[in-house]
Amino acid sequence: MQTAAFRHRFSFPRHGDDGHKTYFCGNSLGLMPDAARAAVEQELERWSTLGVDGHFQGDPAWLGYHRQCSDVLARLTGAQPRDVVAMGALTINLHLLMTSFYRPEGSKRRILIERGAFPSDRYAVVSQLELHGHSEADLIEIDPGEDGLIDEDRVIATIRDRADELALVLWPGVQYATGQRFDCSRIGRAAHEAGVTIGLDLAHAIGNVALALEDGEIDFAVWCSYKYLNAGPGAVAGLFVHPRHADFRGPRLAGWWGHDESTRFLMGPDFEPIRGAEGWQVSGAPVLNLAALRGALDVYREADIDSLQDAETDLTERLMAGLDDLPGQPLRIVTPRERDRRGCQVSIAVRAGRDAGRALFDRLQDQGVVGDWREPDIIRISPNPLYNSVEDVDRLIGLLHDARLDAA
Repeated sequence: MQTAAFRHRFSFPRHGDDGHKTYFCGNSLGLMPDAARAAVEQELERWSTLGVDGHFQGDPAWLGYHRQCSDVLARLTGAQPRDVVAMGALTINLHLLMTSFYRPEGSKRRILIERGAFPSDRYAVVSQLELHGHSEADLIEIDPGEDGLIDEDRVIATIRDRADELALVLWPGVQYATGQRFDCSRIGRAAHEAGVTIGLDLAHAIGNVALALEDGEIDFAVWCSYKYLNAGPGAVAGLFVHPRHADFRGPRLAGWWGHDESTRFLMGPDFEPIRGAEGWQVSGAPVLNLAALRGALDVYREADIDSLQDAETDLTERLMAGLDDLPGQPLRIVTPRERDRRGCQVSIAVRAGRDAGRALFDRLQDQGVVGDWREPDIIRISPNPLYNSVEDVDRLIGLLHDARLDAA
């Protein structure tokens, strides 16, 4: 696949009077696909003409609108459509699934995460511990090495060595700050061999790297849709539940929208969940928000995630090579260089320190380059092969060269 093959389908923020910004921030908020606007406008028009009848009339009717996203989400996660659902928000979905799958018993009550996890994940797991009468002391965190990365072998060894204590492993597909990609299938196998439940946070993985959830013994996963799925700020998120849990009868936070659709409108007092992932739905689907997601996913009907990974020009590799060639080696690449250990995000630290790093980031912003800053000293740049080009990467490298960072 050629890089930027779908560039013409996205709207770029303007820079100055006659140009657009060089956008490398899909790891935080993806660009708006034109199809997302059209899909939302279509549902606004149907609302205006059908009113409440839109729930049952039209193609698609709103009652099952969320299923318009299931086929693409299934391909992107390596799952079946019945095992994924577009719903909620990432941390809400995480709480819903931990309510079901974090079942501490006796000494087997601890939760394993990475040190430096995205704060919301840490807040969620600590609050789940506390809801069960435990404390932050029952959280096990794996530290990164001196290079800032986490040794996957240490993750496996920790799961095996502490299996008698662990009730849950919650692990990222791609670590948000460093861009490190993990072999989630391998970690999942280790968890299940140890008798430990495992869930994934795929916020920085879905739409960025290929996934194989049903092959990797993963019990559940959650993600957001505003990063690499390009569905807009506050977009409807999603979740996966492995098919071995399709008939789950344990505890859950139930809601009307998760009730068996064939009897939902009988308004009975007893909850009968939809089989599979949809049974964790709680509230009515936000159709206008789902419409943006549906439109955004259209591009993935043509560009599957494997073809993106095998793009003719690896923009991330090109960026790393350009950073290496800067005079004086002023920047340190934090992200793993191996293709199977990263996606399209490159996390960069400025060797001269935080103040110099922040000054560089601000200078790039002024020049129309959009990345993002993460404390204490990381600039994140994500060349997305859907809409970024070789010229975008070369422009950034040229600006960095002109900045004379070796004198910083």
